[in-house]
Amino acid sequence: MGLASLWQVWQRRREDAALRRRAIPDDLWKRTLVRFPFLRWRSAEEQAELRRLTSLFLDRKEFSAAGDLRMSDAIVVSIAAQAVLPVLKLGLARYDGFVGIVVHPDQVVARRNVQGDDGLVHEYDETLAGEAVRGGPVMLSWRDVREAGRPGAAGYNVVVHEFAHVLDLADGLSDGVPLLPAGLSRATWLAVLQPQFEAFVARCEAGETGETAEETALDPYAASGIDEFFAVASESFFVDPHGLVAEHAPLYELLARFYEQDPRAYAPAPPPAR
Repeated sequence: MGLASLWQVWQRRREDAALRRRAIPDDLWKRTLVRFPFLRWRSAEEQAELRRLTSLFLDRKEFSAAGDLRMSDAIVVSIAAQAVLPVLKLGLARYDGFVGIVVHPDQVVARRNVQGDDGLVHEYDETLAGEAVRGGPVMLSWRDVREAGRPGAAGYNVVVHEFAHVLDLADGLSDGVPLLPAGLSRATWLAVLQPQFEAFVARCEAGETGETAEETALDPYAASGIDEFFAVASESFFVDPHGLVAEHAPLYELLARFYEQDPRAYAPAPPPAR
């Protein structure tokens, strides 16, 4: 047996051991699928792979609770299953750059410092539902994680959002460009992403989006930077694919090429417009 074959056997045994250590009980997995409908849209084959990768993710990452949150199996499985969704076809190696996940009971306020054009350092508070930094940890608000599974939360998913940032940060830059496959160049990526972003910013500036305007597939926060546009679009891609296609068809097709998935093929068709 060659070295390559030995490596494959060792890797398979290692994964089998991890799957036994982190086996997800049937009832817990079923509850997770019920709580987050977009996870159960998939074919039986993809659901089985999602469950397998969720166990492996749990074996490789370290969860910790902040504040008065009491960590439970339901919490970690809910987060892990959603985190795995973007790399269902890309593989867990995409997340090798970090280990820790910190879960807060609710949103947190972070103190920020930014140097203005005048050279002065300005301080402000930012309320966060989640945050990803290169090398980790990933921070999440459990209240916002739960929100993704509730009716009326179409297009919102803080876990997918932050793990899209993890993918974006793999090259050290937060620029809306993750590590792309061989058949998808940076120029091709930006030829779609940049004009879609600029058009969305123009809509926001014209007052066409927001609480007092027509609801859109993308949260107006996507206009705050092209990195946030990629992360917010990724949320919509996985949990509201029909909405994203309706408003940003070229963007949907681009994300489908990158993630190697087509959630629209599984998601229930939206009700006809009245």
